[in-house]
Amino acid sequence: MAESDSKEAKKPMTDEERLALSQKLDRELDEFINSLEKKRYTEGWPEDKWEEEMDKHPFFMKTNPDGGEMSPLAEGLAKLKYDPEENTPVELAGNYKEDGNFNFKHKNYRLAIMGYTEGIKQRCNDAELNASLYNNRAASHWHLKNYRSALFDSEKALTFNPNHAKARLRAAKSALEVAKYDTCIEHCQKLLETSKDNEVQELLQTAKKKKLLQERDQRKRERGKQRAEEQKDSLIKTIIERGIKISKCEDEDDIDLSKLEPTLPGAQDSIVYVENGQLRWPVLILYPEYQITDFLKACPEEVSLTAQLEQVFPAPWDEDNKYRCASVNIYYEGYDKMPHIINPSKKLADLLTERYFELKAGTPAFFVVVRGSDIERKFLESYI
Repeated sequence: MAESDSKEAKKPMTDEERLALSQKLDRELDEFINSLEKKRYTEGWPEDKWEEEMDKHPFFMKTNPDGGEMSPLAEGLAKLKYDPEENTPVELAGNYKEDGNFNFKHKNYRLAIMGYTEGIKQRCNDAELNASLYNNRAASHWHLKNYRSALFDSEKALTFNPNHAKARLRAAKSALEVAKYDTCIEHCQKLLETSKDNEVQELLQTAKKKKLLQERDQRKRERGKQRAEEQKDSLIKTIIERGIKISKCEDEDDIDLSKLEPTLPGAQDSIVYVENGQLRWPVLILYPEYQITDFLKACPEEVSLTAQLEQVFPAPWDEDNKYRCASVNIYYEGYDKMPHIINPSKKLADLLTERYFELKAGTPAFFVVVRGSDIERKFLESYI
């Protein structure tokens, strides 16, 4: 009997048997996985500290974080990448550029600037690399809104590569931000020589409009300055014509606005001025009895001092109603350091030109006391 006849022929699996076997294998695999010990993976870098962990990695660290001796691996990697004895200036500049690019990509713009700066310091002879370093540093400054630095670096990049379109566009944008409109226009026009980019055309039109506004504002400032000078000259000329003596002025040429500015706190904006050919003065009224003052702004020189006091009296602090125009005497301290009584019905202009009157700090000052009172007597005795 033949051997093949002694063995039972192997029957092929049916579809039902094949499906049952597949399900059995799936169950056994699930049981195996579920039997494994479950633990959380802790070997990776935490998401919120990946940069800090990266700085500790031997491949990326530049110095030992503890300030001590670096591990042989870290020291070898640092030397491989940053040691000038192991790298050419071009290689070093390229390595620092990579550092800058890494930090720029992750929006660490200040660190990126440090990386690009170190690359620039290598002073390598690769013009394109230098242009890239300056352009990238300009981009970092731009994101930090350091527009003047961005403009400087962009234009520096163009000295190495005048055809660097990104650097020129950033130079134009930075110039616009710092109101250097002529510079912006120049860069835009240069860009439009090789491209009709809509962004550049819009930037050019914006710069031209802002330049016109800048020139208009400058003309306004110049006209305002000119008017101020004319008003100053008119004021000084009027005071000289009135014959008013000014303290600490040797002669007419020594008169300037600084000697006419009130020194009282908050009164600096009340300086004498000319209106319709008439001087309008700040006037200080002092009451020795109460050690208080009244400050009157813009008193016309053609009005009497009595008319000014009538606006002040009765005073809220004068409970006994002693201070009235008819019951007070008014004095000024002359350049002879003595008190001089005045006639308050006189115009202010006439009082300012009396023999002993001297204008101090641009503010006529008068002392008001009750006529015949002990206060008046003590006031006069204080000058003896």
